[in-house]
Amino acid sequence: MIDRKKIEEGVKLILEGIGENIERPGIKDTPSRIARMCEEIFRGMLPPDEDLLKCIEGETHDEMVLIRDIPFYSICEHHLLPFFGNAHIAYIPDGRIVGLSELPKALDYLSKRPQVQERLTSQLANLLMEKLKPKGCMVVIEAEHLCMSMRGIRKPGTKTITSAVRGIFRKSQATRQEALELIKRRDK
Repeated sequence: MIDRKKIEEGVKLILEGIGENIERPGIKDTPSRIARMCEEIFRGMLPPDEDLLKCIEGETHDEMVLIRDIPFYSICEHHLLPFFGNAHIAYIPDGRIVGLSELPKALDYLSKRPQVQERLTSQLANLLMEKLKPKGCMVVIEAEHLCMSMRGIRKPGTKTITSAVRGIFRKSQATRQEALELIKRRDK
């Protein structure tokens, strides 16, 4: 359960710590706004509303399924600043498929918690393997981290790319290469 009261108290302390007047009209409601925002952007801390990756059994499709360019937003656990970008998810079914919207829903749920990109990538691949039991899967995430763009090294536009490969995508260079080519492909 997300504790709004504690979040509001913490935000007030931060505002006071930076020298802000917490009674100023533009700031007065900020602690409650931040608490409501936290309920939204950290909803992955709560149990999911429904089963993640509900499978459709008995399908005979055994070729690659790829959804690319899925936008996502998450929060870096080191600085509590956003990182955001696109994910690409591929799997090869083995008697089970999922509705196409299930993959972005799973990404959305896992990204809504303090997180590091490397873990998010692995968690998503592991979830696919656990729930779908496919012949293999591949997850590629590319993201910009505001902790690198607006502070520290200050290199806006820098992308971090992580990948997790499981099953046939790990064993077969040809399968992995096919997925990478489909991810890079841009329609003209």
